[in-house]
Amino acid sequence: MANLTRASEQLFRRRPDERFETLGDVLRACREDAERSTDRWRPPKGLRPVVHGRQLKLDLGDGDEPFALNDWSFTQLCGLSKVSKDTAIRLSAETAGRVIEECLPAGNRPAQLFTRDSTIRSIHGHSYSRLHDSDVVSMLMEFAVDFTPPQVGCNGATGLYRGEQDLFCFLIDPTGWVEIEGEAFAPGFFAWNSEVGRRTVGVQSFWFQAVCSNHIVWDAVCVTEFARKHTGRVDEALPEMRRVVEQLVRRRDERKDRLAQTIRRAMRESVGKDAEEALELLSGAGIARGLAKRALEIAATHGRFTIFSVVDALTRIAGELKNAGERVEMDQRASGLLELVSVPTAPWEELDFAHTNGKG
Repeated sequence: MANLTRASEQLFRRRPDERFETLGDVLRACREDAERSTDRWRPPKGLRPVVHGRQLKLDLGDGDEPFALNDWSFTQLCGLSKVSKDTAIRLSAETAGRVIEECLPAGNRPAQLFTRDSTIRSIHGHSYSRLHDSDVVSMLMEFAVDFTPPQVGCNGATGLYRGEQDLFCFLIDPTGWVEIEGEAFAPGFFAWNSEVGRRTVGVQSFWFQAVCSNHIVWDAVCVTEFARKHTGRVDEALPEMRRVVEQLVRRRDERKDRLAQTIRRAMRESVGKDAEEALELLSGAGIARGLAKRALEIAATHGRFTIFSVVDALTRIAGELKNAGERVEMDQRASGLLELVSVPTAPWEELDFAHTNGKG
């Protein structure tokens, strides 16, 4: 079983003004930002850093007042100019402005500037695609039925956060407990997004045993993750996130007993007669041989290679991977092993599953 720390990291880095009590509160803040924000397309060569007082601002060359920069948009402006931010912040505003202006790209391909009132929220190239936080939160409110934030953390943080750079929601179902081998598990998930490209858009669902006051999720199983960068048709990420949430809700509502039976079987049944046979099975399931060997070494500490101990080991390894795509792939491979002992779905539930996913 894995211990998940994403929500704990958020708990300790969020300011009080980034914390919210309910999803409705988050949605109102998201919609207010969306209503007051505008996309502006300008060629980089037409942008001109100017100094007002001692503050560096950006003139977009259209006759309007120069826009202020926040920390994130200044970081992106430095990136667009290929100027080190660490160097720029040590210079005077006038010198930093001249350096950035001289280093801006000379081509005609426009940059995308996202402004709110008189401040630039983000600066992107033409390939960036935006998914609004309000769309993500609206989906959660519609499909994450009965899910709520966990207990308030040790410093008063709530599990629901939104700042100028990103959105993060930690939700659980406090009434959805399932007993498996004398231990209780409940469903929960993390969902995240960034309108300004600070992070990917994604969701991670799981069944857990406890959440402490530091918002560490303890002893999580059935961990599933989906994440996507803000490029191309990022709007297609929303239906995929909805599918993950719907699957979690569906398991809670209709498959509690089946999930419990699957986990029980996984705790009892072996992957193979010995390490070599187990290694062949994992390799056949698409798991790299080196990772499979490591998973089996971890699983061996449980006494034998049960499907559950191997899935648990793979989930732990996935949590150590830095690349989001590799983590997602590993989680999917690990979850696939549970299908070896999953209880067959009744025909009427298969029909309902297809209908829920827009296939029926």
